[in-house]
Amino acid sequence: MAAVTAAAVKALREKTTLPMMDCKKALVEADGDEDKAIEILREQFKKIQVKRADNATTEGLIVIALKEDGSEGTMVEVQCESAPVASSDEFKSFARQCAEQLLNGPGATTPEELLSQPAPEVAGKTLLQVWEDMTNQIREKIVVGRITRVVGPVNGYIHHDGKNGVLFQAEGDSGKLDILRDVAMHTAALRPLVCHPNELSVEDINAERSRLTEEAKASGKPDNIVDKIVDGRMNNFYVDQGVLIYQAFAKDDSKTVSQALAEAGYKAVAFTRWSLGN
Repeated sequence: MAAVTAAAVKALREKTTLPMMDCKKALVEADGDEDKAIEILREQFKKIQVKRADNATTEGLIVIALKEDGSEGTMVEVQCESAPVASSDEFKSFARQCAEQLLNGPGATTPEELLSQPAPEVAGKTLLQVWEDMTNQIREKIVVGRITRVVGPVNGYIHHDGKNGVLFQAEGDSGKLDILRDVAMHTAALRPLVCHPNELSVEDINAERSRLTEEAKASGKPDNIVDKIVDGRMNNFYVDQGVLIYQAFAKDDSKTVSQALAEAGYKAVAFTRWSLGN
């Protein structure tokens, strides 16, 4: 059996960032072969993951990445077990790299597909390998929960705690991306349910319009006035139902979100709003 020196243990620890004793045990088992020791540690990582498979991941971060011209945006949710891990530099770096790779790489439709791709900030490693190394070090269950990539014009907003995020998409080419971020922030704060009325139940819309029409006609108003009254009251209905474009704009409540966007040369298309774990 080859002697395992303190220098070899130190070198392995620096490569893996794992506890000294784990590195020493792996080197002893591998008869001093560093590559074999790394594989042994990776196998231990798998066992750690199995042990923690049922643990709840109620902490974590939502991160976004955006093209400078607003042409594309991504959002990624990474979950973990504890708040200290979520606030660690390693965890933040991993989450950021996931969002950047999703934005600048070939794209991915699942977290697994994304993790198979290169890590932007760690030469020669995939995101999966970075994830394995991090989990080996932290010894906590870490999950890439959701990923999304959308075409712009788009801008986004992440709340200061990293637990709420929004990507907002629009039509238009004015280049005034700040208004899109403002609408994303509005969406995070006021939590509309849908972007447009046509996303609501048709039955609910028709029922409300019929009710308002009967009510307006009962007042004796002529038909052309009834239609205008009903249209105006339907706007209130849409606000009550959480339709984004009809809401008073949080940054200037003298206008609706739709009006604020129109002034900047945009029309709303869609939003993606996530809360951590929901």
